[in-house]
Amino acid sequence: MENITVKDHSVSGEDFQLVFDEVLEMYKTEPQPSLETLSSYYESEDYISHTDAKRNLFEKIYHWVRSYMLSKKMIIVEKYTKSNTKKVLDIGCGTGDFLAMSQKYKWEIAGVEPDAQARKIAAQKTETEIHTNDWLSQIPDHSFDAITMWHVLEHVPNLDEQIATLKRIIKPNGSLFIAVPNFKSHDAHHYKEFWAAFDVPRHLWHFSQKSIKLLFAKENMKVVKILPMKFDAYYVSLLSEKHKTGNMNPIKGFYRGFVSNFKAISSSEYSSLIYVIKNK
Repeated sequence: MENITVKDHSVSGEDFQLVFDEVLEMYKTEPQPSLETLSSYYESEDYISHTDAKRNLFEKIYHWVRSYMLSKKMIIVEKYTKSNTKKVLDIGCGTGDFLAMSQKYKWEIAGVEPDAQARKIAAQKTETEIHTNDWLSQIPDHSFDAITMWHVLEHVPNLDEQIATLKRIIKPNGSLFIAVPNFKSHDAHHYKEFWAAFDVPRHLWHFSQKSIKLLFAKENMKVVKILPMKFDAYYVSLLSEKHKTGNMNPIKGFYRGFVSNFKAISSSEYSSLIYVIKNK
């Protein structure tokens, strides 16, 4: 597959290259920002996962869908985690909504979030200390029954190191729940360089089903279930319309989301996917 030039539509307006890795069947964003400059690309009032703002209809819809999906995610975690201790770590927990839902289901929670403002909101919401990324290296081996990363793995700078850490801190019979965009979806093919889920340079990696399976197999972990996130096709298509035309055309966006989900019925290539990964 050819490399793709993609613009940062959210913050800088800069162009980045998506370089294809044929072996892993994934794209890598290049150049990748340094650790010192990466945070500056998140400095936008429109970065919706770091705020509880509901300033307009789009943000209200986003938060309604997020609330609806929280219980769905929790059902998935409970179904694929068989443990009496029920200890969950949410990496990239944002403003803490999933952790708050986990508390309602009587889970013992821990959260990691690099953004200071989101971390503060999450701590207030859960009445629990939320940690920075540095805390991950201090976690004892085999500490958690479940680890969740809801649209987070694509953001982490050191991918192999992150997966090795997940392997170390998950219990031997524990489960990982990884949600990421899927560049092989219909909406990705339709919008090409305007596809909002490329979101360079905040998204450093762009995964296929094959790449997720290969990356976790390196650490002797196995994908046991792949589940669709059907709402993402609509959300991403709306943003992609704005990137492409300058306007968030609801009719075109919702239509493209519908077409993407319809085509995924046979291909299983939904706009975003949840991977349930078991430690072996």
